[in-house]
Amino acid sequence: MRKILLPVLFAMGLFTACQKDTIPEIKPETYVPAARIQGRVSVAYVTYWGTLTPDPTLITHINYAFAELYVKDGVYQGFKLQGKEDRFRQIVNLKKQNPQLKILISFTHIVDNPDNSQGGGFSALAKSDEYRKAFAVDCKAFLEAWDIDGIDIDWEFPGLSWSGAACDPAVDTQNYTLLMKQLRETFGNQYLLTYAGYVKDKTTITGGYRYIDVAAVDPYVDYVNLMTYNFDSAPKHHSALSDSRAYWDCVRTANAYRAAGVAYNKLVLGIPFYGQHSFSESPTSLNYKTILTLDPNVYKIDNWDAISSTPYVTKNGVFFCGYDNARSIDIKGKWAIGLGMKGFMYWQYDADDYKGTLRKAVWEAVMKP
Repeated sequence: MRKILLPVLFAMGLFTACQKDTIPEIKPETYVPAARIQGRVSVAYVTYWGTLTPDPTLITHINYAFAELYVKDGVYQGFKLQGKEDRFRQIVNLKKQNPQLKILISFTHIVDNPDNSQGGGFSALAKSDEYRKAFAVDCKAFLEAWDIDGIDIDWEFPGLSWSGAACDPAVDTQNYTLLMKQLRETFGNQYLLTYAGYVKDKTTITGGYRYIDVAAVDPYVDYVNLMTYNFDSAPKHHSALSDSRAYWDCVRTANAYRAAGVAYNKLVLGIPFYGQHSFSESPTSLNYKTILTLDPNVYKIDNWDAISSTPYVTKNGVFFCGYDNARSIDIKGKWAIGLGMKGFMYWQYDADDYKGTLRKAVWEAVMKP
């Protein structure tokens, strides 16, 4: 409970003694979101470990993170949600509040459940026509059982081994396409099919390819969620709109997909709700809500870099991490929607502040006429 200072008590006494005096009511600002524009999307990744109940009025699509494959000794055995089913049910029930809300289950390459172990993952699954078909049938049955809207594939990435996932550069990229083709054939047009896309097209490496053949996959998917973040780490910006100093940026990502023949209206730009400091040093990243609580005697937030069109944090005057705020999101929105992109997605909902500053900024940037 807050302490009431003596001057405040004195003022309260005066108010009690003089009933004719009134204290004007101070009402909080009321946020009125922009009207939804059909065809545009605001996609939120909502995690199984999250604690917040998302506001379904500021989201068109939720990608629930995650479900994981069960593959033992290279043999596909099914899949399960990560975390508690009650959390997933909580998210699915949001459709009752907003019937237009679409919910997709996102599949990860990471093994997290205690009753599972890495046994080949997507790489093993996608090698087999039998397993691809079985997975697609299982997915459709899951969507029907929960009355939800689609599947998002977050295999990061074909031909690349992260988090202990198996990979085979000789065939992964081609098999990824076959997997998406099978999912579309099994789903028909009844369900959505999306994927988390790397910032480049497939890349030739020794022994084959790495990443996704975006042109080959394009006919089977509704849109792609571009992972336009983690481009670089301090002292460079990790989510720059355009910045030749960083390893990559949003403009180069969009150009790579367009060069491969993917239409702008199938591209969804990724917005990080966190700042990236390092890929190896702790802390590697900080959620936006954490950035706002940094000690102002040590850190300065909301510095602005005109080249990358993003804010950044300094620690004792030295670049600490780049991130996104409402200003940078607005700028990215004008650029992306101006090109005809489908909208924004963000990772992840719980990283926002209690006011919903970033999710509101995303909605406004996407839905501005």
